[in-house]
Amino acid sequence: MKLGTRRRDPVRRAAVEEDPLPVRGRGVDRIAIYAFLAIFALGFAAPLVNAVQMSVAVGGIGNYWAVLTRPLNGVSIPQTFLNSAVIALLHALLVCTIGALAAYAFSFIEFRGREALYYGMLLFLAVPATAILVPVYFISGTLSMFNTHLGVALPEAVLTLPFAVLLLRNRMDDIPRQLIEAAIIDRAGHLRIFWSIAVPLTRGPLVNLAALSVMWSLQDFVFPSMLLRDPALTTAAQAVQSIRSAFAPTPLESSQYYAALVLLGLPALVIIVFAFRYVTSGLAAGGVKE
Repeated sequence: MKLGTRRRDPVRRAAVEEDPLPVRGRGVDRIAIYAFLAIFALGFAAPLVNAVQMSVAVGGIGNYWAVLTRPLNGVSIPQTFLNSAVIALLHALLVCTIGALAAYAFSFIEFRGREALYYGMLLFLAVPATAILVPVYFISGTLSMFNTHLGVALPEAVLTLPFAVLLLRNRMDDIPRQLIEAAIIDRAGHLRIFWSIAVPLTRGPLVNLAALSVMWSLQDFVFPSMLLRDPALTTAAQAVQSIRSAFAPTPLESSQYYAALVLLGLPALVIIVFAFRYVTSGLAAGGVKE
């Protein structure tokens, strides 16, 4: 064999010959996809950009300080942030705790009717919030839970739990059964197995679930409007409507109203930006079976 000659790898040659999409075609497709996503993102960002521009059109950046330091129809914007945060954290805590326990039971505990109960629970993914308004109103009145943060967090958690169990069970089903069997041999009970094995190995989907729960709670308008009558308990989603009449139809007041809208939408935007990587990684967790 002469020096300098190279043998062609038959496997690599076959892969190149069988590649249905040329490199140039893949590059064009990638550019087209990015262009479409950019246009799509600009379409969603346009209202936010317009609101920011309108908020400083008259009065400048001082409009934000003006709406932060004065009550609007008895509603304080900083207080709405606190109310929304409390409800969102309660919602996330309930969903993650109950959802993880239920997912563990469906994955690792054998009992009669387990799969039927699981799929029956998944049917509630199709139940909208409006379908349970009357029962929620009646139960909340019976339990004296009007004007309480927990009273709003509970029905929100009820609607989120089917998704939570679906997400977490998919991940727990991927946990090697050898780990569970070894823990049982070491005389570990279900509570120990849940806390020491299931929870650590489900950390990604749990963080994802918590982030989604917080975002969904911040955007909820129905339950806070029905269960919270005290202006001091107004959430950020409610305040968008309740503060409208506090502004006169003047250029300055209109700019201040837009400033209030930007501030009310800011918490959800911040959560989305900081939790995005957890959301994408959590949704992919459990999607591949080994």
